[in-house]
Amino acid sequence: MDSFSLALESLQLNVSVEIDSNKAMVRLEKEVYDLIYVDLKMQPIDGFNILQFIKKKHPLTTVVIISGFQDFEDAKKSLEYGAYHIIKKPVELSDFQFFTQKALEFHKINKELKELKNHSQFYYTPKIITQNPEYLKIIKLARDISESDLPILLTGESGTGKELLADFIFENSSRAKYPFIKVNCSSIPEYLLDTEFFGSVKDYQRVGAPEKIGKLEQADGGTIFLDEITELPAAFQVKLYNFLQNGILTRVGDSAPKKVNLRVISATNINIEESIKEKTFREDLYYLLNGAHLKMIPLRERPEDISILIKHFLKIYGVEYFDVSTEALNQMKVYRWRGNVRELQNVVHRAIILAKGKKIDIEHLPDEIKHIEINNSQEMITLEELEKIHIKKILQRTNDYKEAAQILGIDLTTLWRKRKKYYLV
Repeated sequence: MDSFSLALESLQLNVSVEIDSNKAMVRLEKEVYDLIYVDLKMQPIDGFNILQFIKKKHPLTTVVIISGFQDFEDAKKSLEYGAYHIIKKPVELSDFQFFTQKALEFHKINKELKELKNHSQFYYTPKIITQNPEYLKIIKLARDISESDLPILLTGESGTGKELLADFIFENSSRAKYPFIKVNCSSIPEYLLDTEFFGSVKDYQRVGAPEKIGKLEQADGGTIFLDEITELPAAFQVKLYNFLQNGILTRVGDSAPKKVNLRVISATNINIEESIKEKTFREDLYYLLNGAHLKMIPLRERPEDISILIKHFLKIYGVEYFDVSTEALNQMKVYRWRGNVRELQNVVHRAIILAKGKKIDIEHLPDEIKHIEINNSQEMITLEELEKIHIKKILQRTNDYKEAAQILGIDLTTLWRKRKKYYLV
């Protein structure tokens, strides 16, 4: 224990240690900490009870559970009660120091996010067109995060603006003068992944073939954007994880390692927690990528943005003088927009071509939009969307997750899974 305390003190941190859990509880009644490590096997009060006490008394405190290998499956339950992460024993001091720094960065950002919910002033950028309060909070948080080197994970449906937000983060970062390399992970054949990411030496594939500088090396000093990160095959996920652990790569066909300094922004349009559960995405890689998690809001949940986005697209296509009829605008506001902003842009482009005058009317819209009955628009949503809306309303009206679970008629574990599924965390 002394060696771990010294390791943290060497990071210029104020450290308190308490082995007896009763004494720890007394201290927690009076003192507030940014980060607390809790061993599951503490006595006489176990780690689960201490965790629940901390999250109730100090909800902004970041808690990390320490667990032995035998108790690791039980320890996973602590994530449902608000733990940030689990560390398996034994752990190397250097790894412990590195993880502590990442956990404190998470704490700072999480605290800022919670505080944003209590403010009415939001940051706005013309690069992402929105007047939705929740979306503006995301932009404000993205701007604050951009100044750090924290890895960022962007999730959300296709067409919600993940790449635009990645651009915004890069442009506001300290690395903005250095390379910004974008990689669509789903577009690279599996047999080319090694050379595309890590590069290859001269003459590797054939005599006379030039050396290839991989995407990771191209981004040295700057930022790499890994879009559709969940499409990477399992074998390559291991290689990416190893690189992100130490920042060292070796070109294919070479034996000399290279140190690369970069920031990672990754994105996916699927529920990454479900991919982890299905064993198609590595949990350890997820934790390395998820320094901060920004969840994009689908267009159907921000109808107030429809009109300003239409004006924006009219300007892009050089016809800002076009008018849009009230009937056409109302139909577009109740449409579900499963393709999100990208689909809206295509609809506006089509309407501009079809409109012979200077006005877009309902007749210029696709059949699936113009034939929606506005009064019955809520009947067009799927069962999953209806469940998400209902759970979101209950969470907004209750004081804690236990009360919400009771009203919904489900247990806390099921509520946690549904919050993860519908991005309500």
